[in-house]
Amino acid sequence: MNRAPASSQSMLLLRPWQLVWLAAAVFVISAGYGALLPQWQGWLAILNPGASAAAVSRHIGFLSGMYTAGVLVGAPFWGALADRIGLGRVLIVGLVGYVSSLLVMLVPAFETLWGIYTLRVTTGFFVAAVVPVVSALVAEHTPQMQRARRFAWLGAMSLLGFLFGPALNIVARSVGSWADDGATTAALTAQAVIVLSAIFGAVMMIGLTRTLPEPIVAALAGSKEVPTFRTDRVALLWLSGAVTFVLSAFELGIVLQGQLHIGTSRREVAMMFAECAFAMLAVNALLFFTALLDKVPGRRVVATGLIVAIVGLSVLAFHHSNAWMYAGISFTAVGTGLILPVIAYRAAGASRGSLGTTMGGLAAAAGLGQTLGAAAGGWLFGALAQTSFAWLAAPLVGLLGILLARPAWGAAIPDGSRPKDSGGTRRTDTCSIE
Repeated sequence: MNRAPASSQSMLLLRPWQLVWLAAAVFVISAGYGALLPQWQGWLAILNPGASAAAVSRHIGFLSGMYTAGVLVGAPFWGALADRIGLGRVLIVGLVGYVSSLLVMLVPAFETLWGIYTLRVTTGFFVAAVVPVVSALVAEHTPQMQRARRFAWLGAMSLLGFLFGPALNIVARSVGSWADDGATTAALTAQAVIVLSAIFGAVMMIGLTRTLPEPIVAALAGSKEVPTFRTDRVALLWLSGAVTFVLSAFELGIVLQGQLHIGTSRREVAMMFAECAFAMLAVNALLFFTALLDKVPGRRVVATGLIVAIVGLSVLAFHHSNAWMYAGISFTAVGTGLILPVIAYRAAGASRGSLGTTMGGLAAAAGLGQTLGAAAGGWLFGALAQTSFAWLAAPLVGLLGILLARPAWGAAIPDGSRPKDSGGTRRTDTCSIE
């Protein structure tokens, strides 16, 4: 492994090509998830012949929930382990487990409903050793003045990976058709997506094994800081869990729109996801490349995002045309896209010795929100269809009410105006960063 140059005695910097590999790992994980999500409906229908549309909807929700349940369980474990043995080592283990859990899904003995449930939990467990650890690595080995741009890069790659998912579906259908003499089934396409995702994951594993510098793979010597979750961190955890709950159920609702709008094709569903990802990508770029988070208090950005997302979900709940449906998707994506980067950006300011635990805790909160959101979203859409979007706005209304009624809680979401310490850098004993 190569040794990275140090800018100071306490900071070992990532080289640009090392950052590219780390961002590519996030891209691959996001692309694999985004590509497989639209395939569940057809595959589950094959595994459960005769199941009603509502039953399939519930299974899709529960299956997505099992994936995020794995993230929920794995994130604290991998975060604590990374602080002890090194972030890089945990990252490689996570990629090995991710690829292995995908390939096992192709084993005929596991091609059952309960087999897929089990393997999605396993995949989520190992994904928890990749995405949060990449964020911790970038935060740990990046000067504060460059963190905004690098987190923008990570956020952009995650969203671009989700956008790439539908394109991976097209490739998978072509591969499946070629492998089966022109016949393509939902199960065969899903299996082709799994194979392609595993191949990309293996490439990332090999690339990162060869390019991660040794100081990053090794644990930081003498780092014995014990992380403490202060009020601001607790606020970020609650915010992360609630917003990801809504976002998970919202995304699942997009997948199930085809059952509500007769004639809606998979291509149109993919377009909805593309619109969502493009909106969030644009907001992500606006926040970080304009340094808006250092100019505007975080609680103000969060409140604005909550209002916009509530409007979007309300439009989705009561729309009567495709135009309003797409408008609702855009508003919801922009609103949540304003909030989530604030959470990750501020959490990256944790002390260096506890970054793994901090990012793991944040991922666990998001995993809990996604697990509950996926399960609730599948059940709500099966029972209430379009009206379910109005119920999804309720947690956001509650958060907005807390921000307005209790300014002290809103102040716990740190902003970019904290005073600097004597060393010229912002304090890192809280969750604010440059």
